[in-house]
Amino acid sequence: MVKCCEFIGGVVKPYYDHKGITIYHGDCFEIMSGLEPVDLIMIDPPYGIGQSFEKNRAGSNKAKAGNYGNKTWDDKPIDFNLLWELLSLGKYACCFGGNYYPMPPSSCWLVWDKENTGDFADCELAWTNYGKAVRLIRHQWNGMLRKGKEPRYHPTQKPLEVIRWAIQHAPKHDTILDPMMGSGTTLRAAKDLGLEAIGIEKEEEYCEIAARRLQQEVLFGI
Repeated sequence: MVKCCEFIGGVVKPYYDHKGITIYHGDCFEIMSGLEPVDLIMIDPPYGIGQSFEKNRAGSNKAKAGNYGNKTWDDKPIDFNLLWELLSLGKYACCFGGNYYPMPPSSCWLVWDKENTGDFADCELAWTNYGKAVRLIRHQWNGMLRKGKEPRYHPTQKPLEVIRWAIQHAPKHDTILDPMMGSGTTLRAAKDLGLEAIGIEKEEEYCEIAARRLQQEVLFGI
């Protein structure tokens, strides 16, 4: 595996590259300047709610939380100007947690009803520029109670079904970029849908997890 941001001849070398799906290990703000424009940006940035560590230590999630490690990437939201720079890399954009940022008005917010209980939010919101009406999906993601028993590799991981749904609502989505890909759910969804996709991730352990998920058989039934 390559090291973080290994540049060869001025071009960053992929961590994983197979059948239209590419992973880069490094800082998205360093890598994005060398990428071609894409149809759709799919991003789940830090919201600044401590989900990377502290929230996962509480209650019934405490034992599982230890597997995620003590991370600091969710201590605060990223700078909005930098976020907007990432969102501008595609013709269309979908940003989970958009309600934590000063997004422009949109007719199409995507609403994910988590069928949740306890202290966590009942729903998550994704801002889009899709130009259609608000859309909603219900998919249980409540601690150990998860629809389809989908494995969870990352503290802010979204269900594969929810990401596929969000992608399919985009007016055009042949090529996708997830500049903060986490454990690679966007790339896995893209592969299942027969699309091309690029993911960028700073944490090498999640690059490795994403690569393993991509090597599995089609997961469309999860």
